[in-house]
Amino acid sequence: MTTTPKYVETPLMKQYYAVKAKHPDAVLLFRVGDFYETFGEDAIRTAGILGITLTRRANGSASYVELAGFPYHALDTYLPKLVRSGARVAICEQLEDPKMTKNIVKRGITELVTPGVSYNDNILEHRENNFLASVHFDKKLAGIAFLDISTGEFLTAEGSFEYIDKLLSSFQPKEVLFQKGKGADFTALFGGKYYTFSQDDWVYTENAANDRLMRHFETKSLKGFGVHELNYGIIASGAILHYLDLTQHHQTKHIVNLSRIEEDKYVWLDRFTIRNLELFNSINEGAKTLVQVIDKTISPMGARLLKRWIALPLKEIAAINNRQNVVEYLVKDESLKENLEEHIRQVGDLERIISKVAVIRINPREVVQLKHALQAIAPIKEICAQTDSPNLQRFAEQLNPCESIRTRIEKEIHPDPPALVNKGHVIASGVSPELDELRELAFSGKDYLARLQEREAERTGISSLKISFNNVFGYYIEVRNTHKDKVPPEWIRKQTLVGAERYITEELKEYESKILGAEEKILAIEVRLFNELVVALSEYIQAIQLDAAIVAQLDCLLSFASTAIEYKYSRPEINDSKEIIIKGGRHPVIEHQLPMGESYISNDVTLNQDDQQVIIITGPNMAGKSALLRQTALIVLMAQVGSFVPAEAAQIGFVDKIFTRVGASDNISLGESTFMVEMNEAASILNNISDRSLILLDELGRGTSTYDGISIAWSIVEYIHEHPKAKAKTMFATHYHELNEMEKSFVRVKNFNVSVKDVGNKVIFLRKLVSGGSNHSFGIHVARMAGMPPSVVRRADEILLQLEDTHRKEGLSKPLEGMAEKREGFQMSFFQLDDPVLKQIRDEIKNLDINELTPLEALNKLNDIKKITGLDRPFKK
Repeated sequence: MTTTPKYVETPLMKQYYAVKAKHPDAVLLFRVGDFYETFGEDAIRTAGILGITLTRRANGSASYVELAGFPYHALDTYLPKLVRSGARVAICEQLEDPKMTKNIVKRGITELVTPGVSYNDNILEHRENNFLASVHFDKKLAGIAFLDISTGEFLTAEGSFEYIDKLLSSFQPKEVLFQKGKGADFTALFGGKYYTFSQDDWVYTENAANDRLMRHFETKSLKGFGVHELNYGIIASGAILHYLDLTQHHQTKHIVNLSRIEEDKYVWLDRFTIRNLELFNSINEGAKTLVQVIDKTISPMGARLLKRWIALPLKEIAAINNRQNVVEYLVKDESLKENLEEHIRQVGDLERIISKVAVIRINPREVVQLKHALQAIAPIKEICAQTDSPNLQRFAEQLNPCESIRTRIEKEIHPDPPALVNKGHVIASGVSPELDELRELAFSGKDYLARLQEREAERTGISSLKISFNNVFGYYIEVRNTHKDKVPPEWIRKQTLVGAERYITEELKEYESKILGAEEKILAIEVRLFNELVVALSEYIQAIQLDAAIVAQLDCLLSFASTAIEYKYSRPEINDSKEIIIKGGRHPVIEHQLPMGESYISNDVTLNQDDQQVIIITGPNMAGKSALLRQTALIVLMAQVGSFVPAEAAQIGFVDKIFTRVGASDNISLGESTFMVEMNEAASILNNISDRSLILLDELGRGTSTYDGISIAWSIVEYIHEHPKAKAKTMFATHYHELNEMEKSFVRVKNFNVSVKDVGNKVIFLRKLVSGGSNHSFGIHVARMAGMPPSVVRRADEILLQLEDTHRKEGLSKPLEGMAEKREGFQMSFFQLDDPVLKQIRDEIKNLDINELTPLEALNKLNDIKKITGLDRPFKK
C-alpha cells in the first residue's frame, strides 16, 4: 500500500496521493497529458509486469518517486496484461481540457477494472464467460451469485457448502467476493485457487442487499424473479451490485433479470468429477478436454452457453428430448443445418455488443456489426418458421429482427465507419442537411481555393500568384516582387519575404473562419447524432438479448448435430428407469487421439438395481479400465446435456448425480497425500449418495498399504451395495483381485475384467470388457515394456512367485509372514544386484563358519572385506 510521504510534494503528486488513497489496493493509471503514469510501489509493480522502463521523478524538497508509464493509446495493449496478472487497475482520467484551466487539471477515477469486471475485448475471452461471483455463508448454508457484466447474465443460488463448491467449479469465476474477515473460512471451504476480494460487513446484510437489488430492477419485491425465498442468495446478489458501485460501473441497463439456478433441475457434478472427467481443463499438459472435442459452435455466445450446458446437465426427460429432437432433425437435414450455420456466422457476439450499448461503450464499427447481426436474424427466423419442428418453430416465434432500428442504422451510419466516432465520417450522407452543407464547405475547399486563385489571377493579371495556408495567420495570397505593383489596394500586406510578399483578403478570412468552424461543427454533429442512435438502440436491449440467447441455443444444437455427423454418434434413449445400457460405447476424447488408421475398441456396459448394481473391473494397468469408467460417465453426461453419444445405442435411466474418484491426484502443495485426497473424495461420494447416482471409482485405496487398501475398498463397495435407501449404480476398477470374492456374497455385485492376451513374455491388450474376474495384474509385464532394468524385472518375478505361494498356503490374513526368513528378503536384497564386487563379498561371508571364528579372526575378515570394497584407503577430511 502506498502511503503519503512526509516531505513537501509537488501539486501533481499531492493530487496523485489523494486519488490513490481511495483505492490503495489497486494499480492507479494516472493520466498526465498523453501518458498513463504510475508512481511509487505501483510503478515498481507495473514495470515488472509490463516490462517497461522504471525511472524516477522529482517530487519536491530534494526527493524523488519511482515512475513508469506508457502512451494513452497503448492502454488496450497494457491493461489486459495487468489484469491477467491479478492486478486491480484504477483508471484516472483528466476531467477537463488542460487548455481551459490555469490551475492543475482536475482528475478522477472513471473505472476500476478487475479480473471479474471488464468490458475490454482484449481482456475478455470471446468463447468464455467472465463471471464475477459473490458468496455469502454462515455455519451451515451459503448463497452465491454470478454476474457477467459483459453479457448481462445474472444468476443466483443457495444451498449446502458442497453445492456452492460445485457451482464455483462449474462456473469458474474470474473473481470471487465475500465478507471481510472470512478469507480463511472461504479457503477452508472452497479452496485457494480463486482470485478474491473482500467487502465491508454492512454490504452482506439482508436489508442492504434487498434495497440495492430493488433499486436496480425498479421493483418493490423480488417475487417476480422467483428468488424471494433465497435469503443468502439475495445477499450475495446485492453484494455484487454494491461492488459495481465501488468499481464505478454505474451503467447497468443490460442487467435486466436475476435468474435462479434450480438445484433440482440439474445433475450434480462436484468439483472432483468436473476435474476427473476433464470436462473443461486437463491436469495433463497438452491433453484434450471434452469441450475441445465436441465444441463445434460458430458464435462466441454458443461457445459460452455450451460450457454452461456441460456444467449443468438436465434431469428433466422432456427438456432433454426437446434438445435431442432438434439435433435429430438437423442431422437428417444437412442442407438446413448448413443454411442456419451460414447465417449464424454473420451474427458475431451479439450478446456482448448489445451490452456495450447499455454502458455507452459501443463504437461505430460495432454498431455496423449489430446491423449485420440483425440482418442475419431475419433469415434465421424465416428458416426455423418454415420447418415442421415444433422446437425450431418456437425459436422462430421468439426471434425479433428489430427491423426499425436495423433500418435506422443502415440509413444513418456509414457502411465502413472508423472505430472511433471522433475520427469523423461516421454519419452517412442525407441524415442531416446541416451536416451535408458543412461537409460540402469543408471538403470542397480545394476546389473553392483553386477557383478563387484562378479568378484573382485573371482579375489582377498576376499569373503566378498562389493561395496557401500556415498556422501563423491562416490563408494568404503570395505575390512575387516582380508583380507587387499589380496588387489591388484592398489586399492587406501580412509578411515580406526575400523575393515575395504575402497578403490576406476579407474573402479569405471569411472562408477560413467557415472552414475551421465547419470541422468543429461536423464533429459535434456526428457525435450528437451517433449518441442519439445509441440511446435509441438502448430501447431494444431486452429484445436483442433474447435474440442472442436463442441464437446461442440454436448454435449449441447445431454443434451437437455436427459432432453427431462427423463422429458417428447415435441418439440415446432417456427414460425414467433406473437402468443404464450402453452398446458399443467409446470414449469421446480418446478415440480422437488414436494414431491414424487405429480404431477405438468399443465396449458394452449394463448397470441396474436388480442384479448388476456394482461392477468390479479387474485387469492389468494400461488395459483401459480408467478409460472405460470415464467413457461411461461422459456418455451419460452427454446424453443428459441433449447431445448424441459415442455409442451404437444407449438407454439411460436419467441420473441425478455423477461421482468419480478417478486417477491419482496428489495435492502436495496443500500438504495432502494421494491417500488423503482419495479419502476426501470417497467421503464426499458416500455422504451425498442417492438412488439415481452413478458412481465411478478407480483404483481406490492404492495410496496406502495393500491390506489397508483392500479393507477400505471392500467396505466402501459393501456400503454402497447394502445402503438401505440408495442402490447407486457403481463401476469399481481395481487391481485388488481379492475384491472378486465379493461376487459370492453380494447378489448385485458382478465381476468383469478388461481382457489381455499373454503370448510368451509379451502382453497384448485387447481392451475388451468381459465377464469374470482377473487373477493376474501383468504389472511386471508393464514394467518390462517401460524399460525397467532386467535385473529388477527378474527379481520382481521371483518375489511375485513367492508372494503367490505364501498367499495360497496361508490365506488372505497372513500373506507376508515369514518372508524375511525364507528368501534374501521381501525388501530388496543388497546382494541381488549384478555386481562382481558385491558377489565376491557375498562369497566371503557365505564361506565363514561363525561358530568357529575368534574375535581377532572376525576383525581380520572384516578388514579383508573392506579391502575388497576399496574402503581401506585413508579417509581425507
